[in-house]
Amino acid sequence: MSVVKVPFRVRNAAADIFAMVVFSFITGMMIEVFISGMSFEQSLASRTLSIPINIAIAWPYGMFRDYVIGYGSKLSPTRWMKGLSDMVAYVVFQSPIYACILLAVGANKEQVIAAVMSNILVSGALGVVYGQFLELCRRMFRVTATVQPII
Repeated sequence: MSVVKVPFRVRNAAADIFAMVVFSFITGMMIEVFISGMSFEQSLASRTLSIPINIAIAWPYGMFRDYVIGYGSKLSPTRWMKGLSDMVAYVVFQSPIYACILLAVGANKEQVIAAVMSNILVSGALGVVYGQFLELCRRMFRVTATVQPII
């Protein structure tokens, strides 16, 4: 698939970083405390550790997501495919990073498995909701996708 790459712009990165940090903090804490049984303190440590990581991965994730959505839209231009593409991008990119963060803050193996599996199970919703939130943030920052598919 051919793509047109938009040159790096600070606003593109800022929009992706803002979206990733805010969304991950809120959803991660809810999953960790209410589903996986982590204490509030463990979750707060996890969310705090995740901020610099989310800053580092936000723009690469935005590019990866745009590529997956572009590829998915080439297969089918439907809204359903866009949602599936958002879900796949979110799960494939985020799950390994999330597991590492949880291990780094001292979550035990069972907690990591519960949190990551819960995150995967709800990623159908999370990936789509995050994608919509990211697009909203990009509109607020007046930027477009980092990779535009040529169809």
